[in-house]
Amino acid sequence: MTDQSPLRVAFTNIPRRLWAGGYNYQRNLFNALGRYCPGEIAPVMFLGMEDDPAELAALSQISAVEVMQSPVFDRGRSGLISALAFGVDRSAATQFRDRRIDLVFESARFFGWRLPFPAIAWFPDFQHRQLPKLFRASARWHRDLGFRAQIASGRRIMLSSESALRDCRKFYPNLDKDISVVRFATQPTPALLRANSAEVRAQYGLRTGYFFLPNQFWRHKNHQLVIDALAILKKRGIDVVIAATGSPAGPREKDYFEGLMRQVKGRHLDANFRYLGMIPLEHVYALLRSSVALINPSRFEGWSTTVEEAKSFGVPLILSDIDVHREQTGGTAHYFGIEDAGKLADQLCEFSDNPGPSTARDLLPDLDQRVSAFAVDFVHAVRSAIQAWRQ
Repeated sequence: MTDQSPLRVAFTNIPRRLWAGGYNYQRNLFNALGRYCPGEIAPVMFLGMEDDPAELAALSQISAVEVMQSPVFDRGRSGLISALAFGVDRSAATQFRDRRIDLVFESARFFGWRLPFPAIAWFPDFQHRQLPKLFRASARWHRDLGFRAQIASGRRIMLSSESALRDCRKFYPNLDKDISVVRFATQPTPALLRANSAEVRAQYGLRTGYFFLPNQFWRHKNHQLVIDALAILKKRGIDVVIAATGSPAGPREKDYFEGLMRQVKGRHLDANFRYLGMIPLEHVYALLRSSVALINPSRFEGWSTTVEEAKSFGVPLILSDIDVHREQTGGTAHYFGIEDAGKLADQLCEFSDNPGPSTARDLLPDLDQRVSAFAVDFVHAVRSAIQAWRQ
């Protein structure tokens, strides 16, 4: 506990339907700060009037988190125009001033280079530079313009991995500000672990022995490879069940999910690729804890939330062989190439004789150290950003 007053840090809501990983990131961060750095940071969440009331209620229940709503933070409102034209999103700045904010945490938002508060810009990844073909030209340039504006405005940049740091140095070589690498770690609260795994499995018609794939349906998440691997196994006479969850609404390809599901049906994989929907977070954890293994076939990640959550329970990992997955797991997972459906099929086959745990896995005993480091590193980044702004 610090003798000083907590630093009041402004956050804006990340709707779970748009980006479940970002939503979970902030919830886990707030819980970690409250548990391991009490009295250091007071998160102040700014939500729009159109945000999900259930998300507002969940955030309000986290200790030391202050929640407020205003139409200023509705996602349809374009504060970016004001930020670019006048150098500051005046309406948002007024809200921050009224709430006595010490620092603003920007995630996919830019409040202007004349924002009268120190700010941290969180860059989750550089997918638009590594996989530009997955973006419309306008979306790619809009995202890059936002990054460059934040860099030019003197924001302290926060990344989630050494892999992202290498990308940042590569794509923005003139960046001379200090960069904070704050590795995300997750420790779900007891309330999120109360669901009975057997009952949740039964609710979705699952038997033991399934694999879990809780990724949103964006093309870079590479569900196509999983469907191809299941088709290979089907030809071998091997039936594997993969339970998939996540939002079907892709931000760039509205018909992508429907196209995948047509393939599932056309290739007679309905019983093998089970899409369960956008399910409650408690059910996500219940299914994760009882799965044979977690699969993440993604072509690109900043620091995978689903992988981190699986690590928290010691769930085996079958992952695409990308740099950040190696970094995140220390080389201890099972890896396959992002185009190698045959290797993924072989790995699923190796695991398929395992029916899964007889009871749901518990959180690992060494979790405190990783989550504590996450909270401490975040506090250090905040204090460093404030100190640099005052100089």
